[in-house]
Parts: sequence; structure tokens; C-alpha cells
Amino acid sequence: MLGALIASAGLTIAVAGYQAPQAPHVAEIEKVKDGLYLITGGGGNTSAFITDNGVVVIDTKLKGWGQAILTKIKSVTDKPVTMIINTHTHWDHTGSNADFPATVDFVAQENTKINMAKETCTVVGNCGAFTGENRKYLPKRTFKDKMSLLSGKDRIDLYYFGPGHTNGDAIVVFAALRTAHLADLFARKAVPNVMPSDGGSAVRLPETLGKVIFWIPDCASLAVASTPNVAEFVPWAL
Repeated sequence: MLGALIASAGLTIAVAGYQAPQAPHVAEIEKVKDGLYLITGGGGNTSAFITDNGVVVIDTKLKGWGQAILTKIKSVTDKPVTMIINTHTHWDHTGSNADFPATVDFVAQENTKINMAKETCTVVGNCGAFTGENRKYLPKRTFKDKMSLLSGKDRIDLYYFGPGHTNGDAIVVFAALRTAHLADLFARKAVPNVMPSDGGSAVRLPETLGKVIFWIPDCASLAVASTPNVAEFVPWAL
């Protein structure tokens, strides 16, 4: 009987210690315009913009989705990822930063970097993912109101117009393609998505979106990337 109990205990420990292998994360990729792709799955949508010198990735989904993003990018180009733009701090938009080389140029609005670098935050805020050695995956370049990256047909304009979903929502405009990625500032076709814990404001959101319309050149003719989990670029309809 004692032997049976010992054997049973050993089996219990073995079973408790065993974890079934996780299925690989599978993303989907959709061409939006020449050189611009939408990658869905894993929380917030990701954009991949192919430039002359490499691929610019906008948002990195939940933790562990980096390889799925890279797999989809490799299905359309052999160019390396050279830049990552995080539209805001949340875990489904910054979660896989660490799956990319630390040499990548990480870019975000200055409040987003502050939020990502905090010592404590909500789980969704994801600041715990950027402590210790992982601080190297924080944005290396930030902007306050506007910044332009690259040039010519590859130019990307970044805008910040005030609190909305968070206090650091970057609007990413692919100038030559007349297309913008707004992430959760304009999420889904539903009620506004506001996170006060990360500086978001339902009171300021209409004003912020109004500034998008007023200040971005010819924005009435832009297409907008609506995230998360909307596998399309929806018409501008504010």
C-alpha cells in the first residue's frame, strides 16, 4: 500500500509538472495598398509598411506574437524589420517588442514611453514588460505633437492631438498612400474605447478626433486602420 501511495504521489507530481505544448500563434495578412499590409490576430492589429531600406511595423500585439508577425512579413518581403512604432502602451500593442532585435528603432509618443517605463501599472498597461534588461525595448525616439520619419514615398507622419484612448495615442500616416493607422483611438465600429488608468479621456476624445480631421492634410480622403480585430481598413466616417 505504501509503495502504491508513493507511486501515486510521483504520478501526481509528474502530471502537475507537465504542460501541454502551446499551439503556435497564427496571424493573417491582408494587402491594403502597395507596400502596406494589415496583420490580424493577437489583440491589436499590426501594420507592416515596406520601405526601400526595410519594414516598419506598427504595434507588436500580445506577448509571444512576434514570430507570427515575422512569418507573415516574410511571406511578402525579404527585407528586415528596421523600425517599430508603438501607438500606445497597452499589452496588445507592445507585448512582442522583445521578440525583435534591440537594434530596431523603437518610436512612440513621449507619454507612451513614460507609461511603458513606469514601475507599476495595470496589467493592460504592460509596464512590467519593460523592466531590467527589457528596458532596451522601450522607444528610443519620441515626439510631442508631430514628427516625420523617412522621406519621399516612404515618409511617415506621426501626430498626437491629445488624450483619447490613452494620453499618448500616436496617429501614423503613410503620406504617399494617403492612409492612416489610428489603433484604439478609433477602434472598431462601436462605442469609444477609453482607458483612464493610462491617461485616456472620454471628455477629450471628441476634441482629439476633431483635431485629426482639422489638422491632418486632406484627411477626408484618408483610409483609416481600425483596431483591434477588424480585418479591414474602414472608410473615414467621423
